[in-house]
Amino acid sequence: MEPRPSTFSIVARDPETEAVGVAVQSKFVSVGSVVPFAGADAGAVATQSFANVAYGPDGLDLLRAGKSAEEVVAALTDDDPEAAQRQVGVVGQDGSVAAFTGEECFEVAGDRQGETYTVQGNILENEETLDAMARAYESAETAGAGLPERLLAALHAGNEAGGDSRGEQSAAMYVAKPEGGYDGKNDRWIDVRVDDHEAPIDELERVFKIYDVTLLEREEPEDLRELSGEAAEEVAATLADLGFYEESGAPDATDAGEFGPADREALEAFRGMNNFENHDLAAVEDALARGWDDAAGTGEDRLVDAIWHGLSRLDRK
Repeated sequence: MEPRPSTFSIVARDPETEAVGVAVQSKFVSVGSVVPFAGADAGAVATQSFANVAYGPDGLDLLRAGKSAEEVVAALTDDDPEAAQRQVGVVGQDGSVAAFTGEECFEVAGDRQGETYTVQGNILENEETLDAMARAYESAETAGAGLPERLLAALHAGNEAGGDSRGEQSAAMYVAKPEGGYDGKNDRWIDVRVDDHEAPIDELERVFKIYDVTLLEREEPEDLRELSGEAAEEVAATLADLGFYEESGAPDATDAGEFGPADREALEAFRGMNNFENHDLAAVEDALARGWDDAAGTGEDRLVDAIWHGLSRLDRK
């Protein structure tokens, strides 16, 4: 049997930011190298089932030439003698949305469209996987979440509803946005993937949070909190366990419950070590103060998760 990458994906556009992207999960190694394609000047494409990877660049070129998503899907599949085995979802920057599921795709296979997105899947446990993805994306959008959070919500919901009947292996999220790339020099706003993992969507979310804190910029906070009390003590103890007090001596907050100069020096060393240059020291402390109680994990994982939670109230630039 020929390998059939994907299983379930979502292609979507955020009209407010003009970001377009794909999120996907599969029982297939490195699905991120096969399925998602996006260009900020065109739209986004997911090619799957018995994937024709030429659908990605060819589809984006057709979108750039002014074709609608429906016209792109028709052009790609009409010229493909093996179209019956293909599945593709397309969202254009013009707001058009379309998908195609070939009649020879392995069951359960299908697709669903909304105003700004399309979800599609094959070799699924059930059709509820697709319906759950659509509901989750729309619910997260209504709640005001950003595009990457909405894409992740759709993946989680699809997986929990049944997902890939073969199991889990890899996941990816690729989002393009005008001048969204590193230092604004390209459109590659979000590019994260997990090539082989027993819980790839969970791992994708963990990796995305690190990516978000490190590479994505947020609006400046209008008010800043300082660490204090139990949170200050726990953050200081975590920084000490990680060895960030070698230059500044012992933590100030361990006994007093106040985050002092030595603690901030250690936190600055942690910020520098992790390349969190997009957020100054005061913003990182503020994020820790706001996000510590909601953070999961231990050690460095909890520090990063807390910073992500604390920054989440701020809009991305």
